[in-house]
Amino acid sequence: MYDPAGSRTLLAKAAMSAPLLERTEEYELARRWSRDRDEAALHELIRSHMRLVLALARRFRNYGLPMADLVQEGHVGLLEASTRFEPERDVRFSTYATWWIRAAIQDYVLRNWSIVRGGTSSGQKALFFNLRRIRARLERTGGPLSNSDEVHSSVAASLGVSVEEVARMDARLGCADISLNAPLASEDPGAAERIDQLVAPDPLPDEQAALQIDTERRQRWLHSALKQLSEREMRIIAARRLTDDGATLEALGDRLGISKERVRQIENRAIEKLRTALTQGGAAPSNAFI
Repeated sequence: MYDPAGSRTLLAKAAMSAPLLERTEEYELARRWSRDRDEAALHELIRSHMRLVLALARRFRNYGLPMADLVQEGHVGLLEASTRFEPERDVRFSTYATWWIRAAIQDYVLRNWSIVRGGTSSGQKALFFNLRRIRARLERTGGPLSNSDEVHSSVAASLGVSVEEVARMDARLGCADISLNAPLASEDPGAAERIDQLVAPDPLPDEQAALQIDTERRQRWLHSALKQLSEREMRIIAARRLTDDGATLEALGDRLGISKERVRQIENRAIEKLRTALTQGGAAPSNAFI
């Protein structure tokens, strides 16, 4: 049976037993890998810096994610650093690799800490990983902790983000993900689910039914009234009133070979016919064409 704790112990022992590299040794290994693609040099460089991965991974152990996964992601960052490292820049590999290891672990935490994606901007990432630390520092130094608003204001000033962003992140960090299909009463498997308590923005079923019936009735009245129009009146009403972009009187006059004043007269007469037909048909006076 696989034992995660035992695996972590062996990994930690292997990392701690790897010898630390002198600056010249580190430079030579990095140069051999960068220039000659010497995999033996790469393995030695990686093995000697695994303790750095372990040290950085431990800083993120309080986010509820497996330590082995954090180490694995840190190892990915270490490999990325070894690929991009340029020995000629006279920078220690550990200094350069630290940024890549931390970035890989942070990205893993943001992707897996919650099913809701967070930390999409640099400010939100800094807020996510520093909110707890700044809270603890304020508590140690006796900072303004009399209420949540003062805490959020202090954190926002420290990180250069808005108070609203701090408040939202604080609320997210303070509670775990909850399934909407979880029962409200855990001891009763037949209890209502949390999703049943959400307020739907749609109208109630009886309101939807009434709206559908009224809409169908109005459509029948309108279709019946439109049959009272002549062909030319119907063309003008359709072009002027039954389209999103109504045609102008002048454009319709050119199309029909009449003046725009004549188009206006025909349109007014057609509207009166429709109003009369709708009233006689039992519908309330309609302002759809007015």
